[in-house]
Amino acid sequence: MTAGGLRPGAAHGPRPGDEAGTVPPIALIGPMAAGKTSLGRKLATRIGRTFADTDRLVVLEHGPIPQIFAEHGEPVFRRWEADAVQRALTPGAVVALGGGAVLDPGTQALLREQATVVLVTVDEEAAARRIGGGGRPLLADGIAAWRRIAREREPLYRELADTVLDTSRTPMARLVDQLQGWLEERGL
Repeated sequence: MTAGGLRPGAAHGPRPGDEAGTVPPIALIGPMAAGKTSLGRKLATRIGRTFADTDRLVVLEHGPIPQIFAEHGEPVFRRWEADAVQRALTPGAVVALGGGAVLDPGTQALLREQATVVLVTVDEEAAARRIGGGGRPLLADGIAAWRRIAREREPLYRELADTVLDTSRTPMARLVDQLQGWLEERGL
């Protein structure tokens, strides 16, 4: 289902049992700079759930991502990232996954079996504005690298997704409304 099919507006606040193991985690996946963390944090606050960002969990445990890539390489980062995803995907949580987290077969299985998966997309123009700050080792070549990586991962993102939201031009508050409405329609 696309963002256009989501119902905006809805009641606010947590529902009883959200954190008690009865509600699957909400996993936000998508390309770098799509806004998964911003959307996830705001959604979690709105619906009264815990929030985790898997990149942040890796950083807290192992240090800055550019340093991890430089000292240990991408394979070690991916292993630590998969561990962070596994720990974060708990019932009732809202979890923003790093752009490449879906490459891990174990993470794919967890997403398919245990989570409600939201694909957060962004167009190239908006991504170019957002990636300027650095700190993303895979984007040393800027938007050209982003474009290549996003294109490679797109089929996997789409396969795993239960719904899709594009953050390119829609205000974040409206996206949160739409996603909250979509979740409520499904009893999630």
